Amino acid sequence: MSDQEPIEYHPTIKDLPLGDRPRERLMRDGATALSTAELLAIIFRVGVTGENVLTLANRLLAKYGGLAGLARAPFTDLQEEHGLGEAKVTTLKAAFELGRRVALTAPEERLQVRSPADAANLLMGEMSMLEQEHLRVVLLDTRNRVLAIPNVYVGSLNTSVVRISELFRDAIRRNAAAVIIVHNHPSGDPTPSPEDVALTRNIISAGQLLDIEVLDHLVIGQQRFVSLKERGLAFS
Repeated sequence: MSDQEPIEYHPTIKDLPLGDRPRERLMRDGATALSTAELLAIIFRVGVTGENVLTLANRLLAKYGGLAGLARAPFTDLQEEHGLGEAKVTTLKAAFELGRRVALTAPEERLQVRSPADAANLLMGEMSMLEQEHLRVVLLDTRNRVLAIPNVYVGSLNTSVVRISELFRDAIRRNAAAVIIVHNHPSGDPTPSPEDVALTRNIISAGQLLDIEVLDHLVIGQQRFVSLKERGLAFS
């Protein structure tokens, strides 16, 4: 026996029997038969030296707390993970976005907003990383299911520059029953400013004239958010 350190064995996907490989299983049994890690393995295609692609997928799922946490993870954080790079992260983010769009276009599968946290979780992962203020409008049907989330404004928000008509244009086109206004504070502090409160009052008044209920205005910070409705700001 040699005194050298034992060499660890890391089987690759190609070492698996052909019928057990994720891609072949998907073709044979359909996507629903695969685990989340196996689906990610198909997206990533290959692993790295010492870690096959299934092990890579399972490690990332464990680190980020499952698929939802992985979907919310910033691009730059994922790009720094061992085994990932710009190409893999770009493909992953594209897959998540396609899934989100499918959910929005299939009425029976649309996401339903039941609380401020539901609305915040739709956008916090992305909007908390933006370097400028963005204002988005979550359009909802009569059952509070998400119809679309258009981005309607970029820049410092105040009542003198934001055109209220722009906020409701897509809501009218999509025949939305209600809306939730969401914008971010690049500073990371989600505390609403006096300008945020004044703007919210104007939006609520316009919504009443248009018969479109304004359910809330959320301010996104660094992985935190504030609901103006919960704080009793602008909402009576």
